[in-house]
Amino acid sequence: MALRVSIGQYYSADSPIHRLDPRVKLVGSLAFMVSCFFTATPATLALAAAAVTAAIAAARVPFGRLLAQVRPIAFFLVFTSLFNLFFVRTGPVTLHLGILSIHRDGLWAAVLYSTRFFLLLLAGGLLMLTTTPTALCDAFECLLKPLERFGVPVTQAALTMSIAVRFVPTLATEADNVVVAQIARGADLEGKSALAYARACVPLVVPLFASALRHADNLGRAMDARCYTGHGRTHYHVLKLNARRDAPFIALTLAYLAVLIALRLML
Repeated sequence: MALRVSIGQYYSADSPIHRLDPRVKLVGSLAFMVSCFFTATPATLALAAAAVTAAIAAARVPFGRLLAQVRPIAFFLVFTSLFNLFFVRTGPVTLHLGILSIHRDGLWAAVLYSTRFFLLLLAGGLLMLTTTPTALCDAFECLLKPLERFGVPVTQAALTMSIAVRFVPTLATEADNVVVAQIARGADLEGKSALAYARACVPLVVPLFASALRHADNLGRAMDARCYTGHGRTHYHVLKLNARRDAPFIALTLAYLAVLIALRLML
């Protein structure tokens, strides 16, 4: 049983999306994610789907690799769909299933909210796959840099974010190794229900927690040995906007938002 965690796993490719400034990608992705919550009609939903599909095609990322980002929370999407499907009881009845009935508004709510979150997750997954954790944290730090005037420790927060994202794949791999070792010692982790599996995984917490503490201690020693203080930190790669590279993406993002607002006002 493998523990598949795709957070922090960068997919290397030569594409227009990969070459974008990470600040532009971060702001554009956040703008698209927020816009997903304003899709309330089939036209706006289709527009958002077309936008994320075009971005995926431009990024040249395998769709199966992108779906791996959504898989860990697929249960949440299914639960949201079923909840809206059976508990929204407005509009004419579309289908009877014994004591349950599906109403037209419930069917639309199930499609709308599930598709919203699915598109939102695809955009977030595409951002993670096309941007290295270091570049993403540098963009986060650069965008929030003005807050340091008000005493906000932006540099320390960016460093913490960078370390957290960097060690997610490492801890996931070690968790998988612990599971394999436990199974080799006779632990029964296969073919169990969700609750029974959660109980069986309790013994895995201690070695995984000890591994995380060991990595933290080693990292702290390495930072102390290099006299890291968190102040006056410079960057090997300085972020610079490129009009030829970044301007078309910015223009397309603004055009998408303008069309979305126009559709919301008209429909």
